[in-house]
Amino acid sequence: MEIIIVGGGKIVYFLAKNFLAKGYQVSVINKDQEYCINLAKKLNAVIIHGDGSKLDYLEQAGASRADAILALTDNDPDNLYICQLAQREFEIPKTFSVINNPDNEEIFKSLGVDTIFNTTKLISLLIEQRVETTDVNNLLSIEEGRLNLSQVILKEDSPVLGKRLKELHLPDEIVFGCVIRGEEVVIPKGSTKLLKNDKVLIITLPERQAEAFDVLTGGE
Repeated sequence: MEIIIVGGGKIVYFLAKNFLAKGYQVSVINKDQEYCINLAKKLNAVIIHGDGSKLDYLEQAGASRADAILALTDNDPDNLYICQLAQREFEIPKTFSVINNPDNEEIFKSLGVDTIFNTTKLISLLIEQRVETTDVNNLLSIEEGRLNLSQVILKEDSPVLGKRLKELHLPDEIVFGCVIRGEEVVIPKGSTKLLKNDKVLIITLPERQAEAFDVLTGGE
């Protein structure tokens, strides 16, 4: 696999290092000459001093044969333009971009960027998961919000304690992913019995999520 990374900082260094360790071919484009010199000393990759939003530098990086491009600058318009240029001029199959302003997420999606990393949202979600004190947590939205992955901790007043999954009669749109029981991960079956303090991971349609929580917690 051939990957182009446009941007700088430690994140680019560690990403490139990780990709190289997996046997990928990596090219990095950055405007800072000193950064490029230092990076070239540390990595067995193609390091290009230049502007990643310019055709010439993308060509030098091997854009015509690249499998993916990562736009990781601190400027959202530049990142968007780099992805569009990669798609339009070089037909690079996969485009990835970080967005620094959360308000730009919908714009990037509407203009065809394949994968978007909303750093503000990701950090917020991680913090919420760490400080959340309730027994119900939304962990992840999948397929742009069409599915939700959630965790429910079964407390002593849960109405499902001692019941087997097949006894719950949940709609098909609510799926049990796994049950975490202490250090054990249980792949649920119809015969799986739910116990106190089980952490239940469920996958639901957004409109059925509240119903699943009600079943597992008693609606409290």
